[in-house]
Amino acid sequence: MKIILLRDVEKLGKKYDVKDVADGHARNFLIPQGLAKPATEVALREIETEKATAELAAELDLKKTEETVQELDGQEIEIQAKIGDDGKLFGSITPLKITKAIQEKGFDIKKNQVKLEEPIKEVGEYEITLELDHGLEAKIKIIVTEEIKEKA
Repeated sequence: MKIILLRDVEKLGKKYDVKDVADGHARNFLIPQGLAKPATEVALREIETEKATAELAAELDLKKTEETVQELDGQEIEIQAKIGDDGKLFGSITPLKITKAIQEKGFDIKKNQVKLEEPIKEVGEYEITLELDHGLEAKIKIIVTEEIKEKA
């Protein structure tokens, strides 16, 4: 039986692939699980349209990500932190704090995209890599400074 895969299926194929499989496998497993549908003429035309739409969306997403990388690359972001008498930070600068600081600048970055070997624990400048979608990377500089205390 000819089927169209609706999702990636291990050892069978990728989404939108047209495959010939045993009738029983298609009727008893693939179709009921929502992994495939019969490859009728109408279904094949629908899949071609969906595939084209998905490719266009992926292209647009790639362009958007490339623009974000260009805007982010080389940015310097200052993060103020409380410092103890020994010159060390009270807390540490984590990927979450870096993400929030980047988002305040208007960029849509997620915590798991900030690559930091270990949390920052001292004042200074640090080069950080952001791993964005489509395998693109941006390098930014994080400048950790002492938080200015307001006098009452």
